[in-house]
Amino acid sequence: MKLMPHVRNRLESLADVFAVLLAASLPWSTSATGILTVLWLLAFIPVCDLTRLRRIALSPAGGLPLMLVALGALGMLWADVAWAERANGISSFLKLLFIPLLMCHFVTSQRAHHVLIGFLASCTLLLLVSWVIFIWPAMPFPVQAKGFGVPVKDYISQGAMFTICVAITLHIAFGMWRDGRRNLAMALGVLAVLFLANVFYVATSRTSLVVIPALLVLFGYRQFGWKGIIASAAVFLLLAAAAWPSAGYLRQRVGTFVQEVQSYQPDGPPTPAGERLVFWTKSAGFIQAAPIFGHGTGSIRDQFERSAAGRTGMAAAVSTNPHNQILAVGIQLGFVGIAVLLAMWISHALLFRAAGLASWVGLVVATQNILGSQFNTHLFDFTHGWLYVVGIGIAGGVALKNRQA
Repeated sequence: MKLMPHVRNRLESLADVFAVLLAASLPWSTSATGILTVLWLLAFIPVCDLTRLRRIALSPAGGLPLMLVALGALGMLWADVAWAERANGISSFLKLLFIPLLMCHFVTSQRAHHVLIGFLASCTLLLLVSWVIFIWPAMPFPVQAKGFGVPVKDYISQGAMFTICVAITLHIAFGMWRDGRRNLAMALGVLAVLFLANVFYVATSRTSLVVIPALLVLFGYRQFGWKGIIASAAVFLLLAAAAWPSAGYLRQRVGTFVQEVQSYQPDGPPTPAGERLVFWTKSAGFIQAAPIFGHGTGSIRDQFERSAAGRTGMAAAVSTNPHNQILAVGIQLGFVGIAVLLAMWISHALLFRAAGLASWVGLVVATQNILGSQFNTHLFDFTHGWLYVVGIGIAGGVALKNRQA
């Protein structure tokens, strides 16, 4: 049924509003994110252009997420676990369906920048609350804080979002500086430093310590070419050297990592780095046992349970998370699934080759997810997965629109 123009316009505007609220909810609430996702879908479906959606679904950036979900659904057929485990496994893939849907909407929407503003404003508010409760731990707070300076969710999620904010605000500040808006550029530069300092002093994630220099180097290359790489690397080293003497938690995270690796024994007491080494080693063996199509969707926990029999220490740990996205897909879907995953990542990174803010946002989100997924299952995690879906979907729609123009 064809909608009246004023009804269509209202639904499209409503979808834009829900997208803004969805992005703003990501730093704070999983429940709100889930509800707003459904509301956005209900507003989008009546105004969906099926011809446009089909065209996007046939492109690599829009089609490969669908292919990975379809492969995950097929993987339920050969998994040798209970159907509840298979259903739980496929649920981790389903969020990827929203990537082509968001692309389809924002390839015509004029309000993608509102979504970015909503996300940055929400993260800035979280930054303010984080610093306040870090400086004043006894301050009354509506919910139980997850740690010093981590008011909601966890330090890995907070660090990931603040890392993305550092790269985005730097890009915006640099553009404003070139346009002569120096005061606003300096204000955004200070905001970027505050985000970065929070990662160093408060939400210190080892993953973020890998992602941040990579993003800074990428920023330097995009702005100044090869000379920018050297300059960005030097700036990061100077900032890290300046923070090192006073950032006790940063020193602890780096120092304990080295100790954990040096003292690693599979049957010894658990440590974060040691558990990852155990999970990665076991996961490689699981993939070797079923290399082509894997053990089926939802089979990760079953494989770890079988390998833990008769073991002690870390080797006896049972997990549904091998702390590596490639391994998590490979255990379930084999090298076929890994190939689709890597192709999806590459297609999304290549989508954002052009200049412009939207392409930079998409490239930052893709880079953060790809690098972070070497130490975590970011696509399968709720917050990190939706951060990727929303970022790639919306920035991808704008990038497709700019490419067509």
